[in-house]
Amino acid sequence: MKLFSESLMSQLEQQLKVIHLQTENPIQSAELAIKSSVTALERLKSSFIKYKSLNKKEEIEFFRDIKPKFAAKLIYYSEIYTIETNKPLGSHKTIAKYYNSELLKLKVFFKQNQEFYRYCRTANNCLDSKYYIREKYDLKLMMDSVYFQADHRFTTSHDYKLARILANDEIKVFLEEQIQKLGSKTIQSPSQLSKSLKWTGSKVDLIELIYALHSEGVFNNGATELKEVITFFESSLEIELGQFNRVFLEIRNRKSDRTKFMNTLKNKLIIRMDDADEN
Repeated sequence: MKLFSESLMSQLEQQLKVIHLQTENPIQSAELAIKSSVTALERLKSSFIKYKSLNKKEEIEFFRDIKPKFAAKLIYYSEIYTIETNKPLGSHKTIAKYYNSELLKLKVFFKQNQEFYRYCRTANNCLDSKYYIREKYDLKLMMDSVYFQADHRFTTSHDYKLARILANDEIKVFLEEQIQKLGSKTIQSPSQLSKSLKWTGSKVDLIELIYALHSEGVFNNGATELKEVITFFESSLEIELGQFNRVFLEIRNRKSDRTKFMNTLKNKLIIRMDDADEN
């Protein structure tokens, strides 16, 4: 099953690549991609149902690691089709506002499913036997109503939700790219700060600061990837941070004062507050 699914996904991705190369219109492209995704998912379903010698571990792996990737493709292109066909006519500002409203929907979904997001992204597996085994569900575990309408031979309580998360990550990227193309001042667009504002501290200090901010989850409710944050700072401050992972490793390996820059910031801020109190 694993080899078959890998081959099937490779075929699907190749088909999608050809569609994107040959079709410039996003609506037509999404429509064609939906048809290819449906076909691939149907082939996956047909093969899976015929596969009889499936143990519990294999079933969990299928509904956690395989099916959601196919379903995510279908969800993604279906959403792109809906977004683009409902896009209003108007100025760049009007369209950017529309795309931002779609981003807000993703944030709402994230907030509603924050625990499951955390479960998936921390590679937790303690509830896999409840989430990814067929006909085994718990209404207390934030299920989607779509489960009760689906074919239970090919559905578990949470494989659709996982696929939705995977698709939302890609939808977010699409929306942000569209906003950036429109010249919006919002998400991931270059900072509009004065060009005279430059980072004059060390790159190591900046990387330490970025890791601290990302660890606290202060960007998009903690849903933003570290690379995305790094890219934002590089663009905003016109600086190249290079191999930031290696720099972070060096920070971790410090013999003493691992959070040197953060401690300095704290001390300087306290001194400034004390000075303000006196004056």
